[in-house]
Amino acid sequence: MLSGVALQPVDAPSTFESMVEEIEGGGYDELWLTDSSLHARYVYAYLTLAARHSRRLRLGTAVTNPITRHPAITATAILTIDEISNGRAVLGIGAGDRPLLALGSKPAPLKQLEAGIDAVRRLWSGETVTMQAPGFVLDDAHLRDHGGSKIPIYMSASGPKTLELAGRIADGVILLAGLHPEGVQWAIDHIDRGVEKAHRAARPKVTVFAYGAVDDDEDKALAAGRTIAAWFPQTTPVYCEMAGLSSELVKQVRDLYAGGEFQEAEQAARLLPDDFVHRMSLAGGKDRARGHIKNMLEVGVDCVSVFPLGDDRMKTVRYFKECFDAVTGS
Repeated sequence: MLSGVALQPVDAPSTFESMVEEIEGGGYDELWLTDSSLHARYVYAYLTLAARHSRRLRLGTAVTNPITRHPAITATAILTIDEISNGRAVLGIGAGDRPLLALGSKPAPLKQLEAGIDAVRRLWSGETVTMQAPGFVLDDAHLRDHGGSKIPIYMSASGPKTLELAGRIADGVILLAGLHPEGVQWAIDHIDRGVEKAHRAARPKVTVFAYGAVDDDEDKALAAGRTIAAWFPQTTPVYCEMAGLSSELVKQVRDLYAGGEFQEAEQAARLLPDDFVHRMSLAGGKDRARGHIKNMLEVGVDCVSVFPLGDDRMKTVRYFKECFDAVTGS
């Protein structure tokens, strides 16, 4: 099992560059950066910084979408990162999340997402593409420099239909399902259904994002993990039911958390019981983190990427890698 880090590009460039160097020096395999429209700095500029300040890390978007950029622009953008990084780029893409509401848009329907991925791959192959797809058009379009690219495409997925689509067409899946093994196994089962329908030989690689904090102060860590836990009732309540949250409480959280990034869910998050927060996020000390990592290893996850929250994100990055190495023997 591999290890990764996912970050919002919210830090000053020089600070971010130091973080990248520490992440690679700490032995991590992957670095993912969010494409958060109004809530962070420009993802492709920061992926360029990451490429210039690392030699080994795989670098990906986590995730972009087919709404804020035409798929052809995305194809060119990540191809450029792949060239700058000497072949280390990964395209992470999904339907889009609640920040799109601030732009007057909604997440992409699955047909648009699938068509966007198809368009990117066809352009990368050197094909001249004409297509009228949901949400975008290509008219006799081609890339001047494509290089026959084989950049992996990872789909962000939580719900059953998106998981099955990822199983059918993606090279990898960024799985947002919390950290309790029942929920992650349920998600993997849906990915496998897509694999079976497409008669594929193997399941896409599965990367689980572990949001939260690992801290000696358990109360501090619990507070850091609480807001991301509130994201699940709003976006994928099926995982909440598996984790023991009542339908009444799911509704209360949904009513209070109307939109925006998960950091804006503080009021709704106060309603959540501690046990639920522990099951959905990193929200404790090293013992809890080791337990989550062990569970991910046992259900067959290919990579766990820590998404550090709270006041000292790099401490969480360091602690998580220590826990990861202890569990996996790395």
